Amino acid sequence: YVSKMVPTSDRGRFYAFGRVFSGTIRTGMKARIMGPNYVPGKKDDLFVKNIQRTVIMMGRYVEAVEDIPCGNTCGLVGMDQFLVKSGTISDSEVAHNIKVMKFSVSPVVRVAVEPKNPGDLPKLVEGLKRLSKSDPCVQCYTEESGEHIVAGVGELHLEICLKDLQEEFAGIDLKINDPVVSYRETVSTKSNQTCLSKSPNKHNRIYCEAEPFAEGLAEAIESGKVNPRDDPKIRSKIMADEFGWDVTEARKIWTFGPDTNGPNVLVDTTKAVQYLNEIKDSCVAAFQWATKEGALCEENMRAIRFNVMDVVLHADAIHRGGGQIIPTARRVYYAAELTAAPRLMEPVYLCEIQTPENAIGGIYSVLNRKRGVIIAEEQRPGTPLYNVKAYLPVNESFGFTSDLRAATS
Repeated sequence: YVSKMVPTSDRGRFYAFGRVFSGTIRTGMKARIMGPNYVPGKKDDLFVKNIQRTVIMMGRYVEAVEDIPCGNTCGLVGMDQFLVKSGTISDSEVAHNIKVMKFSVSPVVRVAVEPKNPGDLPKLVEGLKRLSKSDPCVQCYTEESGEHIVAGVGELHLEICLKDLQEEFAGIDLKINDPVVSYRETVSTKSNQTCLSKSPNKHNRIYCEAEPFAEGLAEAIESGKVNPRDDPKIRSKIMADEFGWDVTEARKIWTFGPDTNGPNVLVDTTKAVQYLNEIKDSCVAAFQWATKEGALCEENMRAIRFNVMDVVLHADAIHRGGGQIIPTARRVYYAAELTAAPRLMEPVYLCEIQTPENAIGGIYSVLNRKRGVIIAEEQRPGTPLYNVKAYLPVNESFGFTSDLRAATS
């Protein structure tokens, strides 16, 4: 079982450091390398490769050896291309992978990093990869706003990681700032009127309404329980049974958006419209565009259902091309969103704080100042500690740990 990656003397290469639990590991033997996401019987996250060298790590010296019997710790060379942080290496076909180590802390303090000189971006990306390999508690990922985020366990841990990143792994100057928080737009009631939009040549009209999803449907789409690629009949049955949709309407879902799999739907509720299929593609394209950039502040929409009520089209095909329909449809979606009492949704963290009784007052005052909502507080049986659970807006979470320390120390 490989528990961590140890940087070597030559830059950017790592020894996989781990312990032999059974059998012996030899230089040059063929082994199955199973990453953390490997499921027995499947092929993903699995490599079958030869082990280049086995070494014993002794303080600052490494000693190359032929084979290492079980019970010992060892370093493996050439595993760093296949493993990120931890994994299981075995030569039997039926072996399961060892469970990933859980740490008692989670990376909560986040900063966005960017290079001072934009030409150094590839170096930064390479450096972030190496950083996430060398430290099991760091998360490096890319937000949907395109920023590179480094998440650490505490302010001090993060500071050391960024110093390593600047001096060793990337070797460039960095700009460090708070990450941008992405919001979502949604609606809270049904549209108070049917919205109408005319095309630029005044020959086509689209009528549309927006309404919010039933509770839990957006989550079901995001988790993949309701999938745009499912069979429409099966999907409509689930939506009718669990979320109270009309079966015929659930079968006439044109598309999901944004990016064809997001938690918004476009439903065709029209009756007997001529030429409707010809403009379907244009309406879908406009819907993807509108849900990607909403009307309130150009953020993604979430949990909105748009109903196309009626369409009046020109008889001549030239007058109802994409250039006429797409802007029209996009405007009518925006209008439908704005007439349906639009709201902004902000992301929240569920934070869990364990504390002795005398520090609870400080925690409450910090949470109130940060717009946190406390949902549970229970004493752990047999200890003087309390467990406080609260929702904390992501936007307010920067610097939260240092504020907590200041208020409770």
